[in-house]
Amino acid sequence: MVWVSFDPLRTLGFPDTRFLKPAQLYSQQELLKQADRVLFPEYWQLGALLYGMQRKIFPSLPSYLIGHDKIEMTRAFTAVVPNHVPETHIAANTPEKAAELWELMSLPFVAKIPRSAQGSGVWLVTSRAEWRAYLAATEVLYVQEYLPIDRDLRVVVVGSEIIAAYWRLQSGDGFHNNLSRGGVLDYGPVPETALQLVRDTARQLGIDHAGFDVAMVGNHPFLLEFNRLFGTAGIPGGDQAVRTAILNYLSLDFLAVPPTGSRDEGMPRPAE
Repeated sequence: MVWVSFDPLRTLGFPDTRFLKPAQLYSQQELLKQADRVLFPEYWQLGALLYGMQRKIFPSLPSYLIGHDKIEMTRAFTAVVPNHVPETHIAANTPEKAAELWELMSLPFVAKIPRSAQGSGVWLVTSRAEWRAYLAATEVLYVQEYLPIDRDLRVVVVGSEIIAAYWRLQSGDGFHNNLSRGGVLDYGPVPETALQLVRDTARQLGIDHAGFDVAMVGNHPFLLEFNRLFGTAGIPGGDQAVRTAILNYLSLDFLAVPPTGSRDEGMPRPAE
């Protein structure tokens, strides 16, 4: 077993693993072609690794493609769990579409920049002035109904397992729940409906490394988004717990030899 990692911090202590810098993609092709698995490549490397060098990667290809931005996530979620996606509208940022969405949405509503993380690039629009500020900051319009919540859930998936689930209580700004924006951890009971929604969605989409954000409105869970490269501050055991889960998943996958033509019915194995 030989693995190559482009992210030494997320794979620290992995056996039989060589670490490369992203810029070494082409100078180390021979090493990469011998690798049984390439871990945490950057998005721009996927074509060369998957199709040029025929390598297997972790996280899975769906984790990368669907997790690339909020638009991809919303479209994928809507395809598999439409009743668990907030009302969302996506359009080009043109004067006509901006006017149309302003008339369509009830105040307040949420507006997002499609590629953003840690709560940045997210507006709670309560006025036309805030709408204009958002329009000036994005090329693509992504607007979503406002959900009446004061907390959300972070549910962390590695491989086919949920390894952590916890609440993030709203920060003092009355809107953001992200820990990086002042959200507060709460390890109270997590509804099974939310956990099952994440399990089913991750399995169906082939996502094997993600921190899902889930909003509970009453007893009904809504999928907001997921982060392929999630923070570990709220996970019991932190970085080491995630590394252990990754190592266990990949080691089991490497040792498993399914019968020809068959496939387990659970989470798909890491995508090639």
